[in-house]
Amino acid sequence: MTPAIFLDPIALAIVLGGTILATTLRTPVRDLGSALLALRVLPRRRFRADARLEQITALARIAQRHGVHALDRSVIRDADVAGAIALIVDGAQAAAVVEALDAARRRRAERHRIVIECWTGMAETAPAMGMIGTLIGLVAMFTRMSDPQAIGAAMAVALLATLYGALLANLVAMPVAARLRVAARAEAAGRAQLVAPLAELAEREAPRPRTRVPDTEPPPMTVVPAREAAA
Repeated sequence: MTPAIFLDPIALAIVLGGTILATTLRTPVRDLGSALLALRVLPRRRFRADARLEQITALARIAQRHGVHALDRSVIRDADVAGAIALIVDGAQAAAVVEALDAARRRRAERHRIVIECWTGMAETAPAMGMIGTLIGLVAMFTRMSDPQAIGAAMAVALLATLYGALLANLVAMPVAARLRVAARAEAAGRAQLVAPLAELAEREAPRPRTRVPDTEPPPMTVVPAREAAA
């Protein structure tokens, strides 16, 4: 038995082509592109906030020594940290910085959800496409009962389509979705650690409102009439 007997272009076209077509029909092109680009995340290590926390600590020291406007010259690769530092330099309050970080977190969580749902949908579709390939193979087999060679080829399509659907779902799409889900959770937990130090830096560097000194009016002058003064 050789591996070549498990290769059937018709069954592969039905399962792979049908899964891609079904995913494309129910997923916007932009989201589908994001799902494919998310494959670049798989070889990377999980998100860690250590380097970003160290940079925030260094930025806090720079702001304390040279003023908050010195942070404009800092090179910050992380988009969320860079946006928060820009708000701090502009004099934003801590609540505004926390709100901006929370908005970025919600947008990222939505992108992750869309990508994970795309791969999960592919995992759900692939076995159905395998079943469709099996039905097609059985129909072809029953319509060619008089030709033994055609029966064998049709039976191969029927069986291999089910095999391809199961393999595509359980060895490709579902593991990708699971790993992306784990990576998304790790990033969400790591980025949650960045909120407190950035809010603390914003609280320390936010401009304080000036305390207005109440105007003190001089006591009213008493005018003494000239006659009383002469007496």
